[in-house]
Amino acid sequence: MGTDSRVVVGVDGSPESLEALTWAACDASRRHRPLHVVHAFQLPTVYGPFPPPVPSPYDDETRAAAERMLAGSVARARTLAPGLEVTSDMPMRQPASALLAAAEHADTVVVGSRGLGGFAGLLLGSVSIAVSAHATCPVVVTHHGGGRPATGAGRILVGVDAAHDAERALRFAFEQASARRTGLTAVSAHVWSRFAARSRIHAPGHDPGDLYEDERRALAESTSGWSDRYPDVDIQRAVLTGAPAAVLTELSAGAQLLVVGSRGHGGFTGLLLGSVSRAVVRHAECPVAVVH
Repeated sequence: MGTDSRVVVGVDGSPESLEALTWAACDASRRHRPLHVVHAFQLPTVYGPFPPPVPSPYDDETRAAAERMLAGSVARARTLAPGLEVTSDMPMRQPASALLAAAEHADTVVVGSRGLGGFAGLLLGSVSIAVSAHATCPVVVTHHGGGRPATGAGRILVGVDAAHDAERALRFAFEQASARRTGLTAVSAHVWSRFAARSRIHAPGHDPGDLYEDERRALAESTSGWSDRYPDVDIQRAVLTGAPAAVLTELSAGAQLLVVGSRGHGGFTGLLLGSVSRAVVRHAECPVAVVH
């Protein structure tokens, strides 16, 4: 977590960033956090016969348009959540770099799945990939036109890997469920290998159901403490068979928010965003929170 409580959102005027702004403003208002709106501004340049590049003659117009867009985003946030404390910034740097810098002092960062200039075939833009992989605080990726709105019906869904530390993901999920006054479904999904099943079946005192019972027990233990802290949250637990990314993506169609850790067990240490979290960020039908 960062050193203050603000929710940071990146905007660039695209439909995806408007979706992110809506989610962030509603979340900040619901959880009584200030909102910080960031637009990374980059002046276009023209190149003469000799370096360095010289400023474009349209610099003033470009900056004015960016300032209008940012001011409009701030006004929209205040309309969505009257009384919300809103600040803004327009740093002159790369978008991912600007958001990662803001993330160092944030409770949460919210980004759209794609921004302006993204190719239509890319399901996830370079900015959202970089921020969700490297930010030091939870990152929420929203998808324009897909999933449920921030105030819609549905439960919070959290993927839990009992073999990996899920405390931060569970804390974020319970906080969101409590703030939204909705239920929470904790899911543990596995692909059961024949070798693992045979070795357990032939072990003294075990039967085929032990694999599931062990996972159910581990899931209950990992969530019980958070249930005590958030008695207002209706918690449901499910141990399911299937590839975790596929299971969570399918369940996301009925969720307000899907929460996952950045990397589960078995991941290479160099991967800052694991295969499951990458897959659900790309394909989930609701906003996805990646919690490192």
